[in-house]
Amino acid sequence: MAPPPDIAAEAEALRAALARCTAERDAARAEMEDFFRAASHDLRAPLRHLSAFGGLLRERVRDLGGDAEALEFLGAMDDAVGQLGRMVDGLLELSRVGRAPLLLQPVDLGALVTEACSALEPACTGRTIRWELGPFASCTGDVALLRDLLGRLLSNAVKFTRHTPQTVIAVRAEPAGDRVQLQVRDNGAGFNPAQAGRLFGIFERLHSVSAFEGTGIGLAVVRRIAERHGGCVAADGAPQAGCTVHVTLPA
Repeated sequence: MAPPPDIAAEAEALRAALARCTAERDAARAEMEDFFRAASHDLRAPLRHLSAFGGLLRERVRDLGGDAEALEFLGAMDDAVGQLGRMVDGLLELSRVGRAPLLLQPVDLGALVTEACSALEPACTGRTIRWELGPFASCTGDVALLRDLLGRLLSNAVKFTRHTPQTVIAVRAEPAGDRVQLQVRDNGAGFNPAQAGRLFGIFERLHSVSAFEGTGIGLAVVRRIAERHGGCVAADGAPQAGCTVHVTLPA
């Protein structure tokens, strides 16, 4: 039996409104990614000039006797230019992830985790890390983007457990209806749960650069990859009690 005309009209209006909202969201996202790419390219020339003229100024200071305080100031300037350059690279990476074509296929998440762990071996040298891996359900997705996502999440787990003597990093992916719930958990520095909403923002940092290096772009890229797969991300944790990142992907 067909629904009453008023209900059918209301449902159609809701569908149209949802389509408009989706189109507006996609247009805004595309505009944002255009801005990221353009801004990143435009910033590279002045950064190169700052770096080049900073080097020339350092040589001039040394020729004039090498004032220690002036050289220290120039070193701080170099560090700032380097950090800004890495942030520009991060914007380009975010733009690339947002525009890369999705090549959807069945993905063996366990194999990608094994790859990511192997790539992180140099960063784990001299450390005691217990990896708790599996079980792993398969999902549907773009292999290259999901490799990037896992690499960033596991790299973060290794980085933020740097000061934890007995590090434990657990990775699993379990089916949840028509979804797969990927989970990466560590027992590292953690974060204030009141700031969880900031965790996946662009250039958002919940720890100082002196404590943990980085630009604050990695988890923004993770969120963008998940969203491009029709999924979402969330995290929970507490200071000095570790962090768990949850990524929902289509099964």
